[in-house]
Amino acid sequence: METLDDSLRARVHENLAGFARRPVEDLELRAAAVACVLVDDARGTPCFLLTRRTETLRNHGGQWALPGGRLDPGESVERAALRELHEELGLEIAEEHVLGLLDDYPTRSGFRITPVVVWGGAGVEIEPDPTEVAEAYRVPLSVLDLPGVPRFKRIPESERPLVTVPIEMVRTEIHAPTAAVLYQLREVALHGRDTRVAHLEQPVFAWR
Repeated sequence: METLDDSLRARVHENLAGFARRPVEDLELRAAAVACVLVDDARGTPCFLLTRRTETLRNHGGQWALPGGRLDPGESVERAALRELHEELGLEIAEEHVLGLLDDYPTRSGFRITPVVVWGGAGVEIEPDPTEVAEAYRVPLSVLDLPGVPRFKRIPESERPLVTVPIEMVRTEIHAPTAAVLYQLREVALHGRDTRVAHLEQPVFAWR
């Protein structure tokens, strides 16, 4: 069984360093960042952090998400992701622990999301902010390599394939944009495969 150790960190960093990421140049889309945080669980299993937003949030309440949000004026995507990580889950991680970036993902709701891959390390404690985060989970990275992950579907509203990532431990299917980011995290960061996801569709309920 793989563990959260220096070899995993080095592999992810090397894979991201060799990846020619694609930014989204549409400046009409609002800039946002999400953190793909690599941590372990109580058994030492490599995991990523996944949250469910509180129902009371004005935008996308109750949805599953990676920690993140809009950029403040003059803020880099790395700093924004780390700030949101601290605000949502109480984790204070230095910028030197950023391992790299994935492709920007343009959302139907008007954002260009930059995923920032962050090394959280072993034994970290999280303290979710109850005003933003209803639940927080450490999901094993191995879930992303299970058979049937991801799933691609067709919907009548779009010609683009809709992507989902089923996660049994939370008994749901995660939709794009989070599903698209997790798929590329697996393909690029974990396995070094040059896979693009910006064309993958979101469900209609996320278009607003």
